[in-house]
Amino acid sequence: MTDYGHDLQFGTFLTPQNADPHVPVQLAQLTEAAGLDLVTFQDHPYQPAFLDTWTLISWVAAQTERVTIAGNVLNLPLRQPAVLARSVASLDRLSAGRIALGLGAGGFWDAIEAMGGPRRSPGEAVQALTEALAIIRGLWDSTERRPFRLAGEHYQVSGAKRGPAPAHDVPIWLGAYKPRMLRLTGREADGWLPSLGYMKDGDLARGNTIIDEAAEEAGRHPAQVRRLLNVGGAITESRGAMLQGPVAQWVDELTAFALEDGIGTFILSGDDPQLIQTFGEEIAPAVREAVAAERTARGTTAAATRRGRGALELRRPGIDYEAVPASLAASAVEPGDRGYAGVRHNYLRSGSPGLVLLPRSTEEVVEALGYAREQDVPLGVRSGGHGISGRSTNDGGIVLDLRALDEVRLADAGERRVRLGAGATWEKVAHTLTDHELAISSGDYGGVGVGGLATTGGVGLLGRQYGLTIDHVLAADVVLADGSVARASAEENPDLLWALRGAGGNFGVVTSVEVAAMPLRRVVYSQMILDATDTAGLLERWGELVQTSPRELTSFLILSPNRGSQGPVAQLMTVLATEDTDAAVPMLERLAGAGDLLDHRAYLLPYAQVLQAAERQHSGGGDPAVRSALVEHLDADVSGAFARVAASPAAYFLQVRATGGAAGDLASEATAYPHRRQNFLLTAMSSNQQRIDAVWDAEMTEHADGLYLSFDTDTRPERLTDAFGANLPRLRELKARFDPENLFRANFPIPPAQT
Repeated sequence: MTDYGHDLQFGTFLTPQNADPHVPVQLAQLTEAAGLDLVTFQDHPYQPAFLDTWTLISWVAAQTERVTIAGNVLNLPLRQPAVLARSVASLDRLSAGRIALGLGAGGFWDAIEAMGGPRRSPGEAVQALTEALAIIRGLWDSTERRPFRLAGEHYQVSGAKRGPAPAHDVPIWLGAYKPRMLRLTGREADGWLPSLGYMKDGDLARGNTIIDEAAEEAGRHPAQVRRLLNVGGAITESRGAMLQGPVAQWVDELTAFALEDGIGTFILSGDDPQLIQTFGEEIAPAVREAVAAERTARGTTAAATRRGRGALELRRPGIDYEAVPASLAASAVEPGDRGYAGVRHNYLRSGSPGLVLLPRSTEEVVEALGYAREQDVPLGVRSGGHGISGRSTNDGGIVLDLRALDEVRLADAGERRVRLGAGATWEKVAHTLTDHELAISSGDYGGVGVGGLATTGGVGLLGRQYGLTIDHVLAADVVLADGSVARASAEENPDLLWALRGAGGNFGVVTSVEVAAMPLRRVVYSQMILDATDTAGLLERWGELVQTSPRELTSFLILSPNRGSQGPVAQLMTVLATEDTDAAVPMLERLAGAGDLLDHRAYLLPYAQVLQAAERQHSGGGDPAVRSALVEHLDADVSGAFARVAASPAAYFLQVRATGGAAGDLASEATAYPHRRQNFLLTAMSSNQQRIDAVWDAEMTEHADGLYLSFDTDTRPERLTDAFGANLPRLRELKARFDPENLFRANFPIPPAQT
């Protein structure tokens, strides 16, 4: 008896007939309406009576909302694998992660050859499929920066650019019957997809044995291969042959397949609407119930938590992997898991955590934090993973990744109160609020997570008009170090809200915030390039022009130093929080006077289109050393010092962000972030911390009036004073109250006050 513990899935195996092309689409919609999970289609490109299966899959994806869709199975000899990889990834992204890939090595070779495809022997077909799997997965791996290459016997890929990555980990299921294909399935595939009608007694058990042995030889657990089965039959009043009988017989026989042969997915062959409906509404729920009861009695381990030898060998010391809470175990990612590459790194910083937990609710965050508290390893908390200081990943520790907490909802239209999950990105926030003609200032990049920015500061492209993001945080839900859940607002725990608005990473895991948005339809977005040969002069002139401009204007300057034959240039990104283009033109003309204008483009568009779209999967790399400083004015001394930093070989990226304006309307003690009189944030990136420290300390320290923690990697103790100034003593007192054992110590830790 073999039960791999897969969550049960049920679907349909439909004929892509083209006599009435809408019929297979309607049957797919019926599949979804009946509560089934999966729609699959035959793939016979040489059959003129059929619709093209991939075209049909794409059309059905647009006509459904929930079901997963796949070929059953796609004909590899007539579907070039590199193009297929891009097609699957693209459709998976368009359908919000609803595509699976069923693949076959080929059959009906006369028909394939007639269509211009290759004729392959059984051994050649298996080898070609092996190469195709490598190509498909290689092109999906956008975390790898090197071009993909494969010199195979049947397929050659010579330096193809990788990506796009699918929206989710697309499973690859192989249609297999013979030993070589079964062994390939065990080594490489995510699922085995045979048809019951093609099998003899004992074939399921024999196939499972071959797959299991091959999986274990490859260091995998057999449960990493889902067992799917195409089944067909009829519902009749009296019991007959296999799946020829009443609903109860179907339930008994499918339950036996699940518990004795390890089948995790049952796919109904045929186009009978009544049978599909009965399968979804009566048979599938009854089988799920029967299997769940028996698994409870047996104590069956869920498939998602089983790992093979290869994964177990990569576990890190200090983590009790067996004690991961049951609610988090299925989604937890370990170093040996295929999904690890997509969650280990941050935007600019490499990481090698021993375990990544992906809670889906505040309750699961409580469980995750309670578990992490008992492990003697570092703890990181990640919302978007974009923090330049890189504190939300680590080496050998635990990361709480909040990406699933991505709610964006207008909670109160009258008060413009928006509820945001900590794992949402600001790109999603901006696009959601566009429909309500609202906006929240949030930096300059769409991939930044809500939780990090909304508890640190938020120096954004609407900042001079709107202020810092934290200035408009009205409330937050936070899991504290002791596992309790607190509401922080003006009425409840106001001291905690004060601390979260600037030093949030020190006080708990924020799961959501409520923020007051500003009314905004469209903005004028300007991109200028100016000659920066006179770097100091340009900075001084630009700074004066920005400071004396109306608050509607916020401008960021990126300085590209003189490197080789290219002279220094400055790129300006400027947003005017108005759709009055007549008023915007003179403001931009004035700003262009800061230096010799080399290029200028301006657009009237929704704020959401200003934020650059971003991949959620980060590839790390670079591991930059960063220093930052806040200053009140870009006078001659400050501009000259920053120009000398730019001219040094230590810095390769430099930026100045305009703040001030509305950010200065609050007193320095109004939030934990104290820097209210400063008008500019200066940042420099380097490949070496010691080199940038030496230059920065020599040139900028005497001019600095505070720093922005998210843009600084210098961990010397004095940076805390630079960051929090006169607010640091109060923060230490609150730290002693809310986190006395300093659990949250990864992100510029504030030492608790001694009592």
